[in-house]
Amino acid sequence: MTLSITGKTAIVTGAAHGIGRAIARHFVDRGANVMFADMDEDALERDLGEEAHAEGPVRWFGGDLRQKLTINNLLSATLDAFDRVDILVNASRCVALSDPLSPDSDAVEQMLDQNLMTALRLSQHVARRMIAQAAKVEGDGPAGSIINLSSVAARQTHPELLGYSVSCAAVEQMTRSMAVALAPKRIRVNCVAFGSVMSASLQASLKDHPDWRDDIRRGTPQHRIAAPLELAEAAQFLASDGAGFVTGHILTVDGGRSLIDPVRHPAH
Repeated sequence: MTLSITGKTAIVTGAAHGIGRAIARHFVDRGANVMFADMDEDALERDLGEEAHAEGPVRWFGGDLRQKLTINNLLSATLDAFDRVDILVNASRCVALSDPLSPDSDAVEQMLDQNLMTALRLSQHVARRMIAQAAKVEGDGPAGSIINLSSVAARQTHPELLGYSVSCAAVEQMTRSMAVALAPKRIRVNCVAFGSVMSASLQASLKDHPDWRDDIRRGTPQHRIAAPLELAEAAQFLASDGAGFVTGHILTVDGGRSLIDPVRHPAH
């Protein structure tokens, strides 16, 4: 079994900050060509401006992927830079509190648009490209790997995270449905569902609510918060040929939290 992704080309969304950035960086370190994509164009330019050049494995793309034209432009930019795409990691996500009793709140709609529909549309476009690439090559080797990000919130009940929980549950069902649809085309679709990871959003939450840190640790059997690199390594496994017979799987990376989950204050 090989976990190598050397020489493969990946698109990673949400790559300007936190978990998405950790995944994109880890993939570059493991020998992949990576298109860093994010809405925060300024952050991408600050981080990658000198690193992105014609001879290197790094490019960046800034734009709002909720717009269909932007998705087309991202794929075109990736093909112009690297001529192909083998891996897609849908790491862009929005986390916000929502009131389940407020008919005026649009938080659920916003999170479904950001967390579900953006990933779905981009996956559809990238999958078509992967299918076209595979048609030009003899044999029955892998055509590509799509990896979504979800959360244990998809299976736990946190009313104040209604929108986020619903969008994560939808992402997991999308993963299963696309895995079945794309299996005959030799494209695998999987998902990493995480617990509390030291993401940009969690760091911000802990500044406002420092007591949450101890709550999270008490509610996690491993008694710690994960580092973003631990999610990146899980994503690498799913992207690699070592996971060649793994599709439609929701890989839970939460230190055992979802087994007990007594945490009062969700802080994903």
